[in-house]
Amino acid sequence: MKARIGVLALQGGVSEHVDMLNSLGCTTVEVRLPEHLADINGLVIPGGESTALIKLLLRWNLVSPIRELAGTGIPIWGTCAGSILLSDEISEKDHIIDQPSLELVPVRAERNSFGRQVASFQEDLVIKGLDQPFPGVFIRAPLLYPLSNRVEVLCTVEEGAVFLKCENIWLSSFHPELTDDTRIHRMFIEEAVIGS
Repeated sequence: MKARIGVLALQGGVSEHVDMLNSLGCTTVEVRLPEHLADINGLVIPGGESTALIKLLLRWNLVSPIRELAGTGIPIWGTCAGSILLSDEISEKDHIIDQPSLELVPVRAERNSFGRQVASFQEDLVIKGLDQPFPGVFIRAPLLYPLSNRVEVLCTVEEGAVFLKCENIWLSSFHPELTDDTRIHRMFIEEAVIGS
């Protein structure tokens, strides 16, 4: 079965995810309206600017449809700002901020934990399920704090967790789509196909 993966295409790193998924043989759907969520096996929410993204999700009436999609068990993966949008709580510098989100995972995402864009870096990551280190690209990345034992930590760095999974929802602080390494996208596709 060929996977049909949606990529939220309102703002941020859309083309990089689309290109990588296409290179792996997927059919991709750029999601801008609720009807674009029909008949997909998985959804990727790219990095970008989380405040802008949630405003656009609300404007285009996508919040409830994405929550409903998650409830059906379809895999959803948020990278960087996408992981912030999926979290139940959002903080900055250790205090909770009043920013709406999709509230799909019992996680607190701390925005800009590693500093601003000038502090971007790459680090080899040891990720559960991968036998070799993965090149993690961090750009204004959040730290991810599990709020429930339902959340599985797949990768940590010295500062804390950067890759989590909670049932069918994946959160990564880093940007796998900005590398030539397709392994995490392959893992996501496999889960999407198995879950269909």
